[in-house]
Amino acid sequence: MTETVPRPTLEAVAALAGVSRATASRVVNGGDGVREPLVERVRRAVEELGYVPNQAARSLVTRRHDAVAVVVAEPETRVFADPFFALQLRGISKELTAHDNQLVLLLTEGRDDHARVGRYLAGGHVDGALVFSLHLDDPLPGLIRRAGVPTVFGGRPGWSDGERGDVVYVDSDNRGGARDAVRHLVGLGRGRVAHITGPLDQTSAADRLDGYRDVMADADPRLIVPGDFTPAGGERAMRTLLDHCPDVDAVFAANDLTAAGALRVLREQGRRVPDDVAVIGFDDMLPVAEQTDPPLTTVRQDIEGMGGLMARLLLRGHGDRVTAQAAGEAAGAGAAEEAGGGPSGVVLPTTLVRRASA
Repeated sequence: MTETVPRPTLEAVAALAGVSRATASRVVNGGDGVREPLVERVRRAVEELGYVPNQAARSLVTRRHDAVAVVVAEPETRVFADPFFALQLRGISKELTAHDNQLVLLLTEGRDDHARVGRYLAGGHVDGALVFSLHLDDPLPGLIRRAGVPTVFGGRPGWSDGERGDVVYVDSDNRGGARDAVRHLVGLGRGRVAHITGPLDQTSAADRLDGYRDVMADADPRLIVPGDFTPAGGERAMRTLLDHCPDVDAVFAANDLTAAGALRVLREQGRRVPDDVAVIGFDDMLPVAEQTDPPLTTVRQDIEGMGGLMARLLLRGHGDRVTAQAAGEAAGAGAAEEAGGGPSGVVLPTTLVRRASA
């Protein structure tokens, strides 16, 4: 049987550094009021002994857990199949890791999961929450508000009531990006421009539909076909379009996965892209957009950057309510800060990336 080596204690650190236990504790827990020479002696002792603070005891002193809940309002089958979530989680993870914080991933599929997440957040296990992919009827915002944890949302919230008007969010310019895509298609001389939507109970999809309508206000209603942000949804929608509007000559898809499904159907039906039908997606998810046939013209949003910014905003709050002012400061140049009577946040710009499909 292997003999267990005792863990170094804070008392051992203090003895090696030649300081009191209280001084060692202040240094280890990030407290103020310790002279720099003593700080260095304690840090050297920590390194030499390999001391690791007891997180439970440290939390009692600092009232911080150095852990952040990342709540994705989707089932695991969707989260692990869609590269969008991997990119956003990577941005979040990089930022949290850089600040020595742990990521706790919580997924929701049904009402039981919502209740579980609410109980976990209310139990004081984390310092805050990052929440994205919300749907309009999602109970999570109410559960999170009752839990009382600082929160940053990914995506523009779909509510407008004053009760929940003090939230901060990070989003992309979904409406403006959609306008750019459709204007590009119109500029190519396309007159029958269709739109395959995302799930319209999510604000990103609704905003992209609004952007399409900004340009195609008089479009045939049959040119708007519902999708669900998946390749299979793109395939179904494209078949519907070809059945009902065989003269369609351009498609703006709500995301790249939808566009990839639409391209497969067009190829099966013998439609040349972009000669017969031009196609544009949204996200610029690599390698998806570069590996479609042909490579996909799309609207780029900084998915990983959005995740990092969400985490940065939360960490800037230092346990207090995240504010719109902090959002603007953390976003830096190139982002538009929105404020007013409702939710406040940062809207990041989008860019049209031209490839061979349009």
